[in-house]
Amino acid sequence: MLETILAISGKPGLYKLVSRGNRSLIVETLDEVKKRMPAFATDKVISLADIAMYTDEGEVPLREVLNSLKKKEKGQLSAFDYKKASREELASYFTEILPNYDRDRVYPADIKKLVSWYNLLVKAGMTDFDEVLAPTEGDHISDRAEQE
Repeated sequence: MLETILAISGKPGLYKLVSRGNRSLIVETLDEVKKRMPAFATDKVISLADIAMYTDEGEVPLREVLNSLKKKEKGQLSAFDYKKASREELASYFTEILPNYDRDRVYPADIKKLVSWYNLLVKAGMTDFDEVLAPTEGDHISDRAEQE
């Protein structure tokens, strides 16, 4: 699932990969609007499956961090007000999720983005963070789903 959920630099929120065009990806917002739009080669697009958080021992895949956050929040939306939280409050909250995170390389903005993404995914009903789309062949998402 996280392989088809994308973050686009400079654009808020998360996007679901719907299809691939000639020179673009067709993405859909994860919010209630479900707006479709192209993402071009000039856009910095990254799959959530490729994101990791820094720890003192190395990196932890985002899905593991999201699972830890899900466990802390009991699968519900986060009640933590990350928008108004101070640096210390963000650090304290994130320590409960990932105790050994690298305090020098994980910034308050990263923590805010993580909680925001978690809430977007939960609202969209996507709470199985370990689910992975196996085959990657095919030009369209539905082509790949049929191959499984």
